Amino acid sequence: MNQKVITILAIESSCDDTSVSIIQDEKILCNSIASQEIHKQYGGVVPELASRAHQQNIVPLIDTTLKNAGVNVKDLNAIAFTAGPGLIGSLMVGVSFAKAMALSLNIPLIAINHMQAHILAHFIDEPKPSFPFLCLTVSGGHTQLVLVHAHFTHEVIGKTIDDAAGEAFDKVAKILDLPYPGGPLVDKYAQNGNPNRFEFPIPNMDGLDYSFSGLKTSFLYFIQKQVKVDANFVANNLADICASIQHAIVKQLILKLIKAAKQVNCNQIAIAGGVSANSALRKALEAESKKRNWKIFIPKLEYCTDNAAMIAIAAHYKYLSGEFEEQSIAPYAR
Repeated sequence: MNQKVITILAIESSCDDTSVSIIQDEKILCNSIASQEIHKQYGGVVPELASRAHQQNIVPLIDTTLKNAGVNVKDLNAIAFTAGPGLIGSLMVGVSFAKAMALSLNIPLIAINHMQAHILAHFIDEPKPSFPFLCLTVSGGHTQLVLVHAHFTHEVIGKTIDDAAGEAFDKVAKILDLPYPGGPLVDKYAQNGNPNRFEFPIPNMDGLDYSFSGLKTSFLYFIQKQVKVDANFVANNLADICASIQHAIVKQLILKLIKAAKQVNCNQIAIAGGVSANSALRKALEAESKKRNWKIFIPKLEYCTDNAAMIAIAAHYKYLSGEFEEQSIAPYAR
């Protein structure tokens, strides 16, 4: 007798990208993303505009994703969605649509924590980590060191006490007057620069927690001081500036990761979240893995930023354990 095939439609709408994915058992059949260009003119995400764009994008994106996956809506076994954290207006669009769709099809509803999904993105493709493993989760809103004991047993052993690493990258880009989203542009320019040209302070903190607010302030004062002397300082030194500040951010991330790996005696190391797409972070992790005999796990670029495939793989494991939600479920911002 053939085992039942589990087909789940997943929706991710935590910020400014609408994403829909179809997973069949553990295989991603399709992963679609509709980005919102409107925020570029404002230099950052405008929550009200983001939620409106989600409303416009979600129906056609679901239709396209089902067609590209070759799946009929009647074949779906469950609907999954990001419950939080994220922008509450954006989350409400995804949650409301998922609830309505599940109700109309009379199939289960699966709620997924966005941060857990980033970590579980490592189970989309081979090689997959075994438990326990240590994951550095870095994004625009979060920076965490997480000891992963099982699919949904995650122990946060370190976190930022103020700003996230991704937020630091975005702030640096704004100071340099780079267009939104600025983080990837800092990485792009840094690749042609000297990371040791300018030195920025790394906080000497006990424990495994991070801090990036002081680094941001130091960078701001540095640029202001240099521009007073030379109005063209940024334009003439952009690559070196980007390489130097990126080096400082990545160095802090790696130093705490090394400390955490020693403390928990773990040599399986993963990175996740939007900042895990950063080329300098990836290179630094690869260099440390050779020195320390780490087995490292770095997701594909498409699974680093916000995407529904990571929601889908998390939903697959929740479906197997029968963890479903009632229609009363509400999104949460934090």
